[in-house]
Amino acid sequence: MVKKLQKMAEKKSAAGAGLMDSQLANSVKDSAQQIWLAGMGAFSKAQAEGGKVFEALIKEGMNLQRKTQGLAEEKINEVTGRMTSMAGDVTAKAGQHWDKLETIFEARTAKAMNKLGVPTAKDVDALVQRVDALAAAVAKLSKTAPAKKPAATRKAAAKPAAKRAVRRRAAA
Repeated sequence: MVKKLQKMAEKKSAAGAGLMDSQLANSVKDSAQQIWLAGMGAFSKAQAEGGKVFEALIKEGMNLQRKTQGLAEEKINEVTGRMTSMAGDVTAKAGQHWDKLETIFEARTAKAMNKLGVPTAKDVDALVQRVDALAAAVAKLSKTAPAKKPAATRKAAAKPAAKRAVRRRAAA
């Protein structure tokens, strides 16, 4: 179209101005008519094929949506995995700090109780073993002794003697 107009402009300069003006006007009119008809054809074709194009666009949109959802799910899973890992690390570190704190607390409590004179579990266990050993020794001696004392007298005598032994060993 542009080439036609350029050729006509060249002819106009070569031919007379009056004849050229009418040819130019006819050429512009023909071009406008062709543009109008092309537009009408495009509109008609769009109407005829519009449904097909619309369905094709819907299919492409669905495919694109599936792809983006898949990528989004992958990213969400990746981020979730990272967060779970980080949470596990934080939990492990917190557990270590709690263990250290518990150890410090136990040591300080034991030290304070020791200063107050409260026997430890080890001390009590040692006393229990000593009492058991003494009880065994007393039983052994009582079996070999020629005369037996009445049971009430033995129990009454054993209690103060055991208490004195425990006190001596605790003081030592």
